[in-house]
Amino acid sequence: MERNEIEALLNCQRAYFKSGETLDVKFRIEKLKKLREIIRNREKDIAKALKADLGKSDYESYMCETGMALSEISYLIKHTKSLTKEKRVKTPLAQFASRSYKKPSPYGNTLIMSPWNYPFLLTIDPLADAVAAGNTAIVKPSAYSPSTSALVKEIVEEVFAPEHVAVITGGRQENACLLEQKFDFIFFTGSTGVGKEVLRHAAEHLTPAVLELGGKSPCIVDESAKIDLAAKRIVFGKYLNCGQTCVAPDYVLCHKSVKEQLVRAIIAQIQEQYGADPLNNKDYGKIINEKHFDRILGLIQEEKVVFGGENEREGLKIAPTVMDNASWDDPVMQQEIFGPVLPVLTFEDIDEVCELLSQRPKPLAFYVFSTNKKSIRALTSKCSFGGGCINDTIIHLATTEMGFGGVGESGMGTYHGKDGFYAFSHTKSIVDKKNWIDLPMRYQPYKRGFFSKLLHLFLK
Repeated sequence: MERNEIEALLNCQRAYFKSGETLDVKFRIEKLKKLREIIRNREKDIAKALKADLGKSDYESYMCETGMALSEISYLIKHTKSLTKEKRVKTPLAQFASRSYKKPSPYGNTLIMSPWNYPFLLTIDPLADAVAAGNTAIVKPSAYSPSTSALVKEIVEEVFAPEHVAVITGGRQENACLLEQKFDFIFFTGSTGVGKEVLRHAAEHLTPAVLELGGKSPCIVDESAKIDLAAKRIVFGKYLNCGQTCVAPDYVLCHKSVKEQLVRAIIAQIQEQYGADPLNNKDYGKIINEKHFDRILGLIQEEKVVFGGENEREGLKIAPTVMDNASWDDPVMQQEIFGPVLPVLTFEDIDEVCELLSQRPKPLAFYVFSTNKKSIRALTSKCSFGGGCINDTIIHLATTEMGFGGVGESGMGTYHGKDGFYAFSHTKSIVDKKNWIDLPMRYQPYKRGFFSKLLHLFLK
């Protein structure tokens, strides 16, 4: 889309928002219901698009994308009415007589930029939040997942008028043009590097933004962990979507005493879950494109591979791979892996872990496998991270009841459910002062003595 077309579309959405149409709560809920209906009707098309882009199976497509998107929409249909209500709060005695309340209000014209790794879920989830909160939206899906992006565009155009929600496809040219525009709010999911560019452009217009980024999310396994179960859950989280998950365990940091046992259990679980030949497993996906395929291969040190490592360039497939005896200086530890490669490092003391991680960028996710409550408390208290699990991986983001988001280098702001509604809302603080009484203490000329004592009492 050309620059003048983008500017015309945004101006059209500005005018539509100013009309007040999106402020009607009933209108918002009706749109969400229609969106849910269309998604349900096109489940097979969504699965087909995700298969084309990422090689996802029907089951994984529903479990990790379509089903979760429907869950978010259903939550918002049920709760939007209550979320939009004014919330009364206590009023200080000094402001007698008045009523104080908080009123959620939509930001206005929003921009949603989504990634390629979960191209349906991570587009529809924030879009549903934006609509529930009463905004208009321009949605920019990733050019790396063209089949899903095209389908998202079809679905959106079936549900929404373009002045309400519009999808702009394309690549860097469209991204750059959109970021030069003045929006009221920006929601971005993607890499840390691009996130910095988004925030830099947002700052030009003092536009608030939520950034959902990534990072090297650690998986800590101490000597008290139930090793076989830990291995099962680590393998699930790491190799889901071929490791192309922002909250996948990036690496394992394991207590030295159980490392050999854990590595054996992880290898056994890969074979159990993916079969003897994962590259020919019809439910095992593929790397998004050749650029990322080559990047991931460049991180693998053959001399440290204890399992996997096979690849198929034609199908863009890399087998689930385990690298033992990895070090912090290895190439695989210098960037977020975002692929099916699991390096294993060791530690000897929990305090050592806390110190090591404090020197590194704050991760989006954090996983602890332990039955030692003291260790769990130390790690979850002392280490900074977006969110995580104890004795599991991934599942903390699969709920509408908790906000999901990063901290520091892994992002800012949260969404999902109620948090998603408020992410796309500005909460106004309002005092409704009554006219039937007007206390004199605040007005000049100031009076000392009784009034000053009374004012002190009221402000306590």
